Amino acid sequence: MDTRLLECFTTFAECGSVAEAARRLNIAPTTLALRIRTLEAELGLGLMARSGRLSRPTPVGALLAQRASRILLDVRELRALQESNMPRGQLRLGVAQSAITALLCDVLPALTRKYPDLEIVVQKGSSAQIYSKIRSGEIDVAFLFHPPFLLPKRFIWRPLREERYIVILSTSETLRDALQLLRERPFLRYDQSLWSGQIADNYLRQHHIRPHVKIELDALDAIAVLVHRGMGVALVPDRSIPWPEGLSIEKLSLPEPSPMRELGLLWPSTSAHTRLIQIVEQETANALRGVNR
Repeated sequence: MDTRLLECFTTFAECGSVAEAARRLNIAPTTLALRIRTLEAELGLGLMARSGRLSRPTPVGALLAQRASRILLDVRELRALQESNMPRGQLRLGVAQSAITALLCDVLPALTRKYPDLEIVVQKGSSAQIYSKIRSGEIDVAFLFHPPFLLPKRFIWRPLREERYIVILSTSETLRDALQLLRERPFLRYDQSLWSGQIADNYLRQHHIRPHVKIELDALDAIAVLVHRGMGVALVPDRSIPWPEGLSIEKLSLPEPSPMRELGLLWPSTSAHTRLIQIVEQETANALRGVNR
């Protein structure tokens, strides 16, 4: 059986839409529908229920999709073992949203230039979303910030960089005491649903600070712009990439010990893609040396 048929069907089952599945696979919807019909004919099973323009997996189709996902993963791992001495094949890379600019703008071009036979599929999201994907086997390796809990022993964690938390404020602000600013000034909260936002929130609780929350946002650039406009102060990680240009903001250090978040590389210890992951790890180390010069 052509494994592309299974891939098409499992993608359709995941998306719940022929059009969306075709877009993800970069093929025409008619091609995807034809492959599913071919799979139905080979198995002698009805896998997709059609009603007008709407399609969905049948009960037996949903069951097949679950099992086929495991089969496709096994096939990928077998291919990776066969190609372990050659930097080629497909590597599914998960990237926390705020790590994309910081690292991948240097890492990805180097990888594609040195290893033209290596296909990298990038999936982005929050660190929590990326962690969920690597746990379920949807991705092979991930750039993310360390979770606020101990990692299972079945994973390998490679620390890459630490980012200390700071207070950012408008240059027009007269106060220069970080903790006093957090207590007295309007506060722009870093989204508490994010792991990095939880670090900031834990710090405030530990110091018995109840800030006057003005707004809560999940984007550091947006927070910086609002600070520039005088809407308040914020407790955020001192990231390595520059803030947007033209902003009149200042950074204040927190009293030691200050909180920090740790960016790293995460992958399963039993991964069949060890050779490819080692290449990503090396190129990341090279990129970090360039950033720290």
